[in-house]
Amino acid sequence: MAAARVKRPTERRAWPERAREWLEGFAGRSPSRFALLAFTSIIVLVTVLLSTPMSSASGQWTPFAQALFTATSTVCVTGLSVVDMTSHWSPFGNAVILIGAQVGGIGVLTMASLMGVVVTRRLGLRQRLMAASDSNPLRTHAGPVSEGQAIRLGEMGGLLTTVVFSSLTVELLLLISLLPNLLSHGESVLDALYQSTYLSISAFNNLGYVPFSDGLAGHANNTWLLTVLTAGVFIGSLGYPVIFAAIGNLRAVATGATRHPHWSLHVRLTMFTTLLLAAMGTIAFTALEWGNPDTLGGVDAWQRPFEGLFYTTMTRSGGFQLFPVEELTDSSTLLSQLFMFIGGGSASTAGGIKVTTIAVLFLAAFAEARGVGEIQAFDRRIPSDVLRVAVSIVLWGMTIVLVSSLAILPFTNHPLDDVLFDVISAFATCGLSTGVTQDLPDAGVLVLSATMWAGRVGTVTLAAAIASSSSRQLFKHPEERPIVG
Repeated sequence: MAAARVKRPTERRAWPERAREWLEGFAGRSPSRFALLAFTSIIVLVTVLLSTPMSSASGQWTPFAQALFTATSTVCVTGLSVVDMTSHWSPFGNAVILIGAQVGGIGVLTMASLMGVVVTRRLGLRQRLMAASDSNPLRTHAGPVSEGQAIRLGEMGGLLTTVVFSSLTVELLLLISLLPNLLSHGESVLDALYQSTYLSISAFNNLGYVPFSDGLAGHANNTWLLTVLTAGVFIGSLGYPVIFAAIGNLRAVATGATRHPHWSLHVRLTMFTTLLLAAMGTIAFTALEWGNPDTLGGVDAWQRPFEGLFYTTMTRSGGFQLFPVEELTDSSTLLSQLFMFIGGGSASTAGGIKVTTIAVLFLAAFAEARGVGEIQAFDRRIPSDVLRVAVSIVLWGMTIVLVSSLAILPFTNHPLDDVLFDVISAFATCGLSTGVTQDLPDAGVLVLSATMWAGRVGTVTLAAAIASSSSRQLFKHPEERPIVG
């Protein structure tokens, strides 16, 4: 009897303890799968909240397909919608959307790391490895990895702090920049505060939602507002490793620790490729749309390069738009698809295959053309396994886009070009649309939801979650060269 009395409290505590032990064990055995589970759970929670009557302005239940699509688009910070975002949702629904976007913008594995901290009440080695995977996808592969290219393992605690601190700081600065401008345009204090908060979160997290019933059409001549949105999207698309490095260098310079900040190869490649794409896109879109009265041709000549820069920034994941995308010329549409597919920086609020991926591929092509056996950039050598990861990311991304396009085509009468545009926008979590998304039936909406989910969690993370672990082969097969090209 005494033994039975002693076991009863233990039995009452067994279920919470066992659940926590199972969660810790699952996170340790497969960090990538734990991250996917955490991220998917957030989408499910937001879906449930958005489907309830208190989330809709009409007080009625929102259909499951619409609630799921909006939740996925929000948490994946995509910006596509199948309902009128300004009139369908109640204040509670809009709050859920903004919180979901904030959580989604933090990142898949980084968010899972924070949840792991909550579970274990400490930042252990396993959680640090999970956060490191978000800043450097090569951690999901066996073999040595140079953490100098991204974030060092010992800095994971600082990274998690930087993620939250930088997000809130940038969004606060955006809010402060937008609030006086909206007040000067006749908005009340409460409306201006709400709109500036909404826009700041939407811009930094590359979401693309706006609180205005007419979109940005009513603010097309508001250069200051458009400039702030462009800056917010640009900073958010750089990635937390770049922000982390910038803060560290600024702190070192301010304290006198160094006069010459050190920028890692990852930071340099991200900044160089991002600025190069911004310049090339601005020139190309401005030239291609200069005489199109439905796009840039409808504004003053001095404003066209600025709107070309604005649209270039938005194609790489921002999602804000000043004119209907379907009015673009065929050349601009094709270029938009390319920019969306590339996306922004690694471990950022942007989507796509990432700018460093395309940079590594071009560097490999240049090295091969010059007959150089090693991939080099900024006096640094890039190992061959990085190239293999880059090729895998591109192929997996193309496969997801192809399969999704084939699955959606039977559900719509829109031409292939428009379907492909929306599918790439969903995969790259961009948010621009030719109108295909709004016309899809529930089956097509579910397919596009899955595309957004796959695009946001990342092709490397998805592959690592399926494989769950990497095995090292201890032997080599005989070598033979096939004919390629």
